[in-house]
Amino acid sequence: MATRTAPFAPFEFLIAWRYLRARRAEGGVSVMTWISLIGIMLGVAALIATLAVRAGFRAEFVDTILGSNAHVTVYSAPMEVVEGSGAYSTLMRDYADRAARIEAIPGVTRAAPLIRGQVMVSSGNRSNVAEVYGISEKNMKTIPRVANPQDSLGDISRFSDGIAMGSGLARELGVGLGDKVKLISPDGAKTAFGTSPRVSAYPVTYIFTAGRWDIDRTRIYMPFAEAQSYFNREAGADEIEVMVDTPETLDPFLPPLVQAGGAGTMLWTWKDSSSSFLRALDIEDNVMFVILSILVLIAAMNITSGLIMLVKNKGRDIGILRTMGLTEGSVMRVFFLCGAFTGVIGTVGGVILGCLFAVYIDEVMSFVNWLNGGGAWDPSIRGIYELPAKLQGYDVAKAVALSLGLSFVVTIFPARRAARLNPVEALRYE
Repeated sequence: MATRTAPFAPFEFLIAWRYLRARRAEGGVSVMTWISLIGIMLGVAALIATLAVRAGFRAEFVDTILGSNAHVTVYSAPMEVVEGSGAYSTLMRDYADRAARIEAIPGVTRAAPLIRGQVMVSSGNRSNVAEVYGISEKNMKTIPRVANPQDSLGDISRFSDGIAMGSGLARELGVGLGDKVKLISPDGAKTAFGTSPRVSAYPVTYIFTAGRWDIDRTRIYMPFAEAQSYFNREAGADEIEVMVDTPETLDPFLPPLVQAGGAGTMLWTWKDSSSSFLRALDIEDNVMFVILSILVLIAAMNITSGLIMLVKNKGRDIGILRTMGLTEGSVMRVFFLCGAFTGVIGTVGGVILGCLFAVYIDEVMSFVNWLNGGGAWDPSIRGIYELPAKLQGYDVAKAVALSLGLSFVVTIFPARRAARLNPVEALRYE
């Protein structure tokens, strides 16, 4: 009578490991094992690399938004300039008091009055469209991606002597530090014959690279007082740029901001402006995870094929082991371990390969650029200048759990088949 043994006894591991080291005569089993192992390794590596790239892309994209733009923009609803006049304006004339009240809210790190306007900027025979931000030098130095950019030319402390410009815009206009550019606004001086365009020339005192293609290519910063005069916003501001210490969780700040802003206050958050893109990233993340999970499943299914062949080749051994006293459970565990070994080794290899890909992403992209002759990553489409990768323990754990779970599940059927093999039938023709 067969005696019961403790689950996963050392001899079960020994037998399983010997079966995986197939002899030359059983080369088919060995080939299937290697195919399964390599398939799982590549599937897990692709899953980890994809999750790391998607996490890095989202983190870099959000960081460029939060580092160059307002976390919350406070602006005013159209209000009648003079009661009964029928003329409405969104200009904030009490911007200093509003900014002071907003800045007093716990968690608000900055409240900066802004003037915003669009202009045509030209230098020589080159021209482009730009968005001008009128801001004080003190507040400009608190914008992370502008005051501490990836790259810069000039001294930000000389901002009051001219204008600051994104590097992409400066490159397209062919200007450098000290060069003068013309700003042309259709909303200029008001005369008896209508409104004439306003043309003013300013020296470029600071050139920054914020790391966001659309910002570097279109943005100009102008001293606040000069912007008030240039855009006919005397004694007023268009909006107040608010930054907080926890930009990812804005909901607690919204009611206090509305209250501090006063009557007619309206809010626009960074999530409102980028919500569609962030939702698209989340959907893409989920779709990519499902697709790559299917690839891992396909690779894991090869384990089933290999184990079925192994059970067929080892029918005589199974019969002998059963007659020696091994239980069905013990035989099942032996063949389960055969598949589990393949899954575990493939998963470990995939984790190493995927992590190496994420760590050396710059070298990988350089090689891809070399193969394509350059231009593999287009910042005008992607928004950022390089492909980032961010390894997260949760993503790695998710990939490992998926791979091991699938590997263990697919081994159950062939392992049960081996356990239920009748020893008499297995030895009848031996």
